[in-house]
Amino acid sequence: MSTKTLRRRIALVAVSSLVSGVLTFAAAPIASANHPAAGSANASTTIGTPNGSLFVGTRTNTGATATVCGATCTATSHGDSAASKGLLAKDTSSGTAQTATVLAGGALALYAPVSTQAAFSATGGTFSSAIGGDAGSTTASYGADLKSVITANITAASGVSVIWTAPSTAGTYTVNLLTGFVLTSSGTYVSPSYSTGLPPTLSGRITVTVVASSAGGSYSAVYSACNTNTLTLAASAGTYPSGVDSTSSVADGGDWYIDYDLNDAYNANLASGNMVVTATNGALVNIGTTAGSTPVAGTSSTDVEYTDGVSETIRISQPTSGAPLTTTVTITFNGTTVCTKTVTIAGKVSKLAIANVGTQDLSTSAGSSQWMYQEIGLYSAGLFTILATDSAGNIVATPTTLGAFSADSATLTTTVQGITFPTVSSSTSSSSTARFTLGSWTCGAIAGSANVKVKFTLTATGDVISSDAFNARCADNPYSYTVSMDKATYTQGELAKVTVAFKDSKGNAANSVTAVGANTWSLPQMTGVSFTISSGASATAVTKADGTVTYTFTVGTTSGVTAGTYTGIVDFSVPAGGTSATPTYSVKTGGDTTTNADVLKSIVALIASINKQIQALQKLILKR
Repeated sequence: MSTKTLRRRIALVAVSSLVSGVLTFAAAPIASANHPAAGSANASTTIGTPNGSLFVGTRTNTGATATVCGATCTATSHGDSAASKGLLAKDTSSGTAQTATVLAGGALALYAPVSTQAAFSATGGTFSSAIGGDAGSTTASYGADLKSVITANITAASGVSVIWTAPSTAGTYTVNLLTGFVLTSSGTYVSPSYSTGLPPTLSGRITVTVVASSAGGSYSAVYSACNTNTLTLAASAGTYPSGVDSTSSVADGGDWYIDYDLNDAYNANLASGNMVVTATNGALVNIGTTAGSTPVAGTSSTDVEYTDGVSETIRISQPTSGAPLTTTVTITFNGTTVCTKTVTIAGKVSKLAIANVGTQDLSTSAGSSQWMYQEIGLYSAGLFTILATDSAGNIVATPTTLGAFSADSATLTTTVQGITFPTVSSSTSSSSTARFTLGSWTCGAIAGSANVKVKFTLTATGDVISSDAFNARCADNPYSYTVSMDKATYTQGELAKVTVAFKDSKGNAANSVTAVGANTWSLPQMTGVSFTISSGASATAVTKADGTVTYTFTVGTTSGVTAGTYTGIVDFSVPAGGTSATPTYSVKTGGDTTTNADVLKSIVALIASINKQIQALQKLILKR
């Protein structure tokens, strides 16, 4: 066999492999262009990457066949007149991972920017109307089965186009764009041909799904999106809609929005149809048909538009200012429900709930950060919390722009002389510490208490909301303390509760502002829960509002338990008049504690009982 014949056979094998999609190509440049969707205007070849982008004619085609530029072609006009036939869907990429859907027997008008020799190959279907550069400046040669075509004589930046006709059989096929020159065995590059082989570089590839009939034109949940939002976004600000519901809240007088975009099974826009929006509980709705713009407020609970549902927004408003609203909004398109969302708009403040009330120090106005940390997990000064809600129980944030807190002056006394609010609430989340407004009160120099109230005045209306009365107590610092245990006798494995009651110098329960200080414990046969007995519990802790702190222990140690009666020692360093407390308690091991003496005692009692029964029986017999 001659060298020339061998080269031809190798070339034919290479061509066959390229057509069947088996041969591996050299890497192509990364495509930089975003591909338009089916039904959109064609992309210009000038935005593509030469030898790295492949485009499909996506513009609407009312003619009978697919078209490319043909005799009117110029080097840069290959995308101007390209029109496919039967194209149902096209993804947004232009490189080697493209997808498209076409009807059986339909045709794709393909075009690409190139600067070297180019060819097309496919695993099925046929090619026709291939042309490159200016009309007539290149030649085109087709494979015997029309599954490949080579355009020659391209030596500078230009374009190439061709029509690929899909098979009449449904299935999946690949269409490839190849560029470059062929390297011969002698190390020289030559123009591609069916004797030397197709170009070596894979510059574009489309995986085409051929279907017998179209599934387009009808709403598809897979390719449509709908989400709630608390503001409108311009389409250029990001994905519109995002498909993810907002976790924010809307205050009285605010609005909710629903962003949506409807597409068919090919991710294509729908034709215009009847869009109907309905809302429960009297909510007002309005459909805005311009993406990203803010619709005007609605005037009824139903709105109807004839629209295509492409990137639109619905505005949801309260029917009555100040009244809380929870509404379910349903969107239908041509009778099909496409979206259902439930949203809440809070009403005005109607209730102030006071909780987590501590005890203030004498002649002091500041609260205790430690107290608030122990109560709600927030290290911020305060002695009580206020939770504002509307008439439906929705949490309402109370920034200073909404209104102002104050004391009900009629409830203040010489003991409790004023109330301050160092932090106002900023969140409506039931799990956020920012849902609370923190308050504190000012105490005089003498211990005591007063039942006081706080008020919130709405800036917009002047409405005043008052809390229920709560007991605000004033006391001095810890001076003495006593220790008590919740049981006299404990069994191994039980939990023991030990309460330390702190008193001020006048015998009042101490305040919850001054820390209890360093402490040490010696409770034999017990282990502290979350603290070490030898080094004590937290020195920065403050008491509860009643002046007490309760500590928890497990009965037992790592070496077990020895039953008996024990006396412990508890010592706190802060109370100036305090002395070490010595609580006494008993510990038993549990289980069967019966002794031999107990067994003997039971036997003696049983014998005595039997003797009594025998004696009674003898007396009965003698009587007879």
